[in-house]
Amino acid sequence: MIKPIKPELAVIVPVHNEAENLRPLIDEIRIALNNISVESEIIYVDDGSSDNSIEQLLALKAEHPQIRVLAHSECCGQSASIMTGVKAARAGLIVTLDGDGQNDPADIPTLYGVLKKAPNLNHLLVTGYRTKRHDTWIKRVSSKAANKIRSGLLGDNTPDTGCGLKVFTRTAFLDMPYFDHMHRFLPALMLRQGGAVISLKVNHRPRERGISNYGTLDRLAVGIVDLLGMLWLQRRANKPEVKEFIGKEKILKVNSL
Repeated sequence: MIKPIKPELAVIVPVHNEAENLRPLIDEIRIALNNISVESEIIYVDDGSSDNSIEQLLALKAEHPQIRVLAHSECCGQSASIMTGVKAARAGLIVTLDGDGQNDPADIPTLYGVLKKAPNLNHLLVTGYRTKRHDTWIKRVSSKAANKIRSGLLGDNTPDTGCGLKVFTRTAFLDMPYFDHMHRFLPALMLRQGGAVISLKVNHRPRERGISNYGTLDRLAVGIVDLLGMLWLQRRANKPEVKEFIGKEKILKVNSL
């Protein structure tokens, strides 16, 4: 019996009521992955959708075996969906992107290439930077203000943490403390565990189908609480250097827990 080849890269897409965007985005993701030429899997996590997303995803899975479909029985949020996808992934390298079609899958090879060149993959997060956003003016203004406040308080030196397009290792993500809305703080969480963050300019597109699942006021309310929680986590970070010996003097390995 031939064992299936373990994928190197997993693309995780959390969705909630995005039935209209499923097929066109999957087609674009598959084209982007063909340009990388590595074994890959596409993991869609349906977060309690009330439309026919599941039926469409199952139909697409029948056409493309590399697609995996996971589902929450009720809406649990984007961070929970990403965690579900990362835990289920067989691949060691993870790409995330939003399911509304505004992130451009054509940027995946560039971000993936930067991560692959890193001397220590587990200590790097590569994130997209939407320099020309195609959103409503109030969303652009509120996001710019939130990024400035967050960056000033957390020191994450990241101009756009809200971009859904990110690349990191499965190990690094699972080492991070999980909490609701953690996906907005991945750069700060990576720095907290001794890693680094690289922001790369990426394409951003207008939403062509469906309705946004996020509002401005609800994001602001939870964002303040989350920011305070993240400050608390930063102050309590403790990453001791660990030395492993094979004798009384010679060091076999030096790393961090």
